[in-house]
Amino acid sequence: QLQLVEFGGGLVQPVGSPRPSCAVPGLTLDYYSIGWFRQAPGKEREGVSCISRRDGSILYADSVKGRFTISRDNAKNTVYLQMSSLKPEDTGVYYCGLTRLECGDGMNFWGKGTLVTVSS
Repeated sequence: QLQLVEFGGGLVQPVGSPRPSCAVPGLTLDYYSIGWFRQAPGKEREGVSCISRRDGSILYADSVKGRFTISRDNAKNTVYLQMSSLKPEDTGVYYCGLTRLECGDGMNFWGKGTLVTVSS
């Protein structure tokens, strides 16, 4: 059973730069597409960013382009989401998801999420 463990959320100011992380122990990340998703209070979960298993290409939601950066450390079996220039609407629970298919095919495995709250 795959385990995805997110951490690194918290209460941050708009000028902060949190880096939520997603650890997947024992997994070779190259064989999977892996992404970050978020769910704001009262809203549906939405995609934030994803790394394709096929060619390593990266997708970003328009709302985070230029502000968030996804990266992967295969040696640590960990994916990161570097966040900057934060806005109140970035508040939400951030989940990582994993699939053996492509980013647009839907995730098969999910972590429990880490809460990021943006507030001045």
